[in-house]
Amino acid sequence: MRAAVLGVTAALLLGLAAPAQAFGPVLPSLSRNLVSYYDFEHPVRGDKALEQDRGRSGTPLRLINGGADMRVRDGVSSRTSVQLGQINPATAGNDDWKAGLYSETGVPSLRAFNGTRQASILGWVKMTGQNPAPNSNTADPADLYNAIGLAGVLTGDSNGHAVRALLELIQVGGELKLVALARRIDGGDSQTFAATEPWQELLPQNEWVHLAATFDFDTGAMALYRNGRPLDGSYVTAGDPWKLEGEPEPDLASATDPRGYKIGGSYPQNTRENNPCNCRMDSLMFLDRAVHPREVNLQYRWSS
Repeated sequence: MRAAVLGVTAALLLGLAAPAQAFGPVLPSLSRNLVSYYDFEHPVRGDKALEQDRGRSGTPLRLINGGADMRVRDGVSSRTSVQLGQINPATAGNDDWKAGLYSETGVPSLRAFNGTRQASILGWVKMTGQNPAPNSNTADPADLYNAIGLAGVLTGDSNGHAVRALLELIQVGGELKLVALARRIDGGDSQTFAATEPWQELLPQNEWVHLAATFDFDTGAMALYRNGRPLDGSYVTAGDPWKLEGEPEPDLASATDPRGYKIGGSYPQNTRENNPCNCRMDSLMFLDRAVHPREVNLQYRWSS
């Protein structure tokens, strides 16, 4: 058995095909740093509105407002995915379908992101409706949100919106862009790496797309990937927004437990609607290191 496992791992590192059932949809080299993994086909026993975490932290994820109905039979590397989206565009309520968890005192099981040097977010996304969605917080029916929420790790002082690491679509220079966005220091400035290509070409309607974002809080490097390939892009903020110059070294994220995750929109404590995503997601992965480009490509192939 050990020889077989080593053989499959070697094949993966060489970029060769291997049977997905050997390890499931997670690349073996990622397992050690896989803080959380959600495939949306493992409800918590006794509460189907909670999704089991198949990663090492064991942090359950809440399916907010839609509960078990948010699991749909349309997966990529699993049988089901999670349906997210806006429910009542004309009403300033709190009924958007999103996922996440929130604690004002921080989430101890997410301590891997406390003082972390790196992070990564990977997953499958399928746009299924109008994006960006109508802004339900304004009276103007023509007003649209200026962002589309995908997946992020909250800061240690977050109000449900501020993030330590985020994969999202936001306005950059008046144009919506796919971005990796991160904030090294709680309450500090963020940096954004924006993809060059139009977001509609990167995320066409009704098509599953594998996305990845990586973050290095020591070097300041961020990267975006689509279907296993790196995307051209540029940094939005000039200067040193993460305060990397000078001692101490290495530079790490704030030594605070994140207040949670947000998926498909902000405010996982469900106090406000903001930046909903009319989409489906599958096989979401949160890691406490920057996944190598070769691994991103292999994970895309491994899970597709």
